[in-house]
Amino acid sequence: ESDARVLKDKAPVVYVKNLGESSVDLSVRAWVANADYWDLYFDMNEKMYKELPSKGINFPFPQMDVHVKKE
Repeated sequence: ESDARVLKDKAPVVYVKNLGESSVDLSVRAWVANADYWDLYFDMNEKMYKELPSKGINFPFPQMDVHVKKE
């Protein structure tokens, strides 16, 4: 709502899209003019990536532990 490109016709919506093995995937939807869609899409992804960790919400990344055996 703080971005002027988001249209005020309908309120933005945030919902749980998927419950992954090590994540809860959220989806955010807002109404925007066609010409602003991609710019807003990428700007909002970057904004969430930067702001969520500052609020204590971290992103899980797949990890693999490799153990080397000497024979």
